[in-house]
Amino acid sequence: MPRSRRPSGQTLNLLRSLIEEPKQWRHGYELSKATELMSGTLYPILMRLSERGLLEHKWVPPEEGGRLPRHVYRLTAKGLSHAKEQIELCAATHATSGRPLRHA
Repeated sequence: MPRSRRPSGQTLNLLRSLIEEPKQWRHGYELSKATELMSGTLYPILMRLSERGLLEHKWVPPEEGGRLPRHVYRLTAKGLSHAKEQIELCAATHATSGRPLRHA
């Protein structure tokens, strides 16, 4: 049976970033800059979301010679639905608790 616990603040931060342009492929460095998450936090989250079918990922060849291929990510349809649900749930929970909602 899959776990049904709330995502961490870091995961919500990543989902908020991905939901801004859900059809666009984004590489890890770009996501790290957008979310201010360090690679040791970001990549395990990306792997978990991918394993759960919430993200799709692929390798993209370099645009310039001499560079390495990049791993890029984007939300699946299931991931988009999940992201919206979790962000709304977080907002609703914070609205009823009286605590301010943190976005970083």
